Amino acid sequence: MTFAPNIGTADRALRLLVGLALVALAATGEIGVWGWIGVVPLATAFLRFCPLYTLIGLKTCREC
Repeated sequence: MTFAPNIGTADRALRLLVGLALVALAATGEIGVWGWIGVVPLATAFLRFCPLYTLIGLKTCREC
């Protein structure tokens, strides 16, 4: 099953930064286990696909 990309470059970069920050803070014990939710923005950034965007009909990429 393949998913059409719906995440643009700026959106992807923001997701990477937020995801990495949350996971790093969780790994160091600064914010607790809830920080591991940062895996979600990391995964969507790497896959360039956001299921929520599909549900609401949003695309942030120009080439899609």
